[in-house]
Amino acid sequence: MPNRHCKLKALRASEKRRVRNLRVKRHVKKTVKAYLKAVANKDVETAREMLPTVFSVLDKAAKYGVIKKNTASRKKSRLSRKLSALVGA
Repeated sequence: MPNRHCKLKALRASEKRRVRNLRVKRHVKKTVKAYLKAVANKDVETAREMLPTVFSVLDKAAKYGVIKKNTASRKKSRLSRKLSALVGA
């Protein structure tokens, strides 16, 4: 345990950030997994409806700093390519 008040405060703040980051990461994973399940089941309509939600979740995670901006962009690109391949097939 830290001895100084400022270090105790920093410890509390970092714990709050850690919990928030975990919650956001779980939400991202859950949303992406549901989208990928829809794509795997070849459910085009559900996947089309879910794509904006997935994009929003990824953008918010990048805004909070949980994932980097380019990581969010890369994931969005790959997920949309999966839908395009499904529609084109």
